[in-house]
Amino acid sequence: MKIINCNSRNFNHSLNTLLDKRRTKVQANLSSVSNIIKDVKKNGDKALLKYEKKFNKNSIIIPNSKEITKSIKSLDRKVKLAIDLAYKRIFKFHSLQKFKNISYIDKFKNRLEYKYLPIDSVAIYVPGSSASYPSSVLMNAIPALIAGVKRLVLINPGIKGKQNPAVLYAAKKCKISEIYSIGGPSAIAALAYGTKKIKKVNKIVGPGNSYVATAKKEVFGDVGIESMTAGPSEVTVVCDKFSNPAWVASDLIGQAEHDNLAQCILISKDKRMIKKVEEEISKQLKQISRSSIAKKSLMSNGILIEVNSDKKIIDIVNRIAPEHLELNVKNYKSFVSKIKNAGSICLGKYAVMAMTDYNIGSNHILPTNGSAKYSSGISVNEFYKRISYINLSKKGIESLGPSVITLANYEGLDAHAQSVIKRIRRK
Repeated sequence: MKIINCNSRNFNHSLNTLLDKRRTKVQANLSSVSNIIKDVKKNGDKALLKYEKKFNKNSIIIPNSKEITKSIKSLDRKVKLAIDLAYKRIFKFHSLQKFKNISYIDKFKNRLEYKYLPIDSVAIYVPGSSASYPSSVLMNAIPALIAGVKRLVLINPGIKGKQNPAVLYAAKKCKISEIYSIGGPSAIAALAYGTKKIKKVNKIVGPGNSYVATAKKEVFGDVGIESMTAGPSEVTVVCDKFSNPAWVASDLIGQAEHDNLAQCILISKDKRMIKKVEEEISKQLKQISRSSIAKKSLMSNGILIEVNSDKKIIDIVNRIAPEHLELNVKNYKSFVSKIKNAGSICLGKYAVMAMTDYNIGSNHILPTNGSAKYSSGISVNEFYKRISYINLSKKGIESLGPSVITLANYEGLDAHAQSVIKRIRRK
């Protein structure tokens, strides 16, 4: 892992270079993604099936309902109970996020209203192939259910048409009956533009690899996507001399095992702690099944940062704007109010990011690649659209109209002014 010291003269340049290098890797080949989208848009199911055979060795777009039921029955009861618990906790926390409609009447008896309406149809992308994540089904579908989305669609690539039974069980739990065994940019295109077999949706959400993230950006405008970048995962861990190096190392490896492009950053004022964590990483990497992925992620994108002050820690965290932040320090309360850029923040030594990925109740679909500077994770709000309703009284337009006429004329919009003038009582 790269080691940099905040006291070095070129620290800022070094950190920016490392962050930018990884962000560049995350950007998939735009031309190849665009070509796939154009092909599916033009040739529909034929093109979709071609890419499924090529990338997933799959010739089944719509899985058989009997096969889905059979697959779910094969799932270990303990896994089902774990999904049930996660569902319950995620549903409870997200239920508290519901919005209230606004209705306001001013002194002229004009009525202004602001109403939250659920989006009609949403497709949820859940990564598959090398790994499948039932937790991602819950994190996306539950807020949509609470918002009142009528049509929920699951996109989940399988290998040779076989989908993960836990993903299918989570989908059933969330009342999703429309499931497609497809993935990658071609799946995004199919749901954005529709094919003979697949009806298009209004919005596509959910995490994916760099190709999926690029495809979502490419179709944005024709279909809605999240207001953030949900790309390969990230964690930044802040630790001190009181931290347990074995715990910290496992937290970093836990994030690194997601993807070759995942990014793990450690920040500490204690040089000895950084060294201990580094030693623990080497030791623990030998003990996990996805060690090759984790090792590549840590070597390519991992950063160990030695700092000399709490202020510097805060500045660096806000500059990185990590998806996940763990404040594994004794005095974490002194940091909280000063950190403005992060997807989620785990406070204290027991608040481990891995817990938030499953059943704590908060959402794990979070902004990556620095987008936490201007956006937030998935919430119920993601599945609403908002409409303003305006009812003007006669007194209202006569009282406020002259000011509107003045501004419209100033902006050179004569027709705007005239449309108001015609409604005002002649004196």
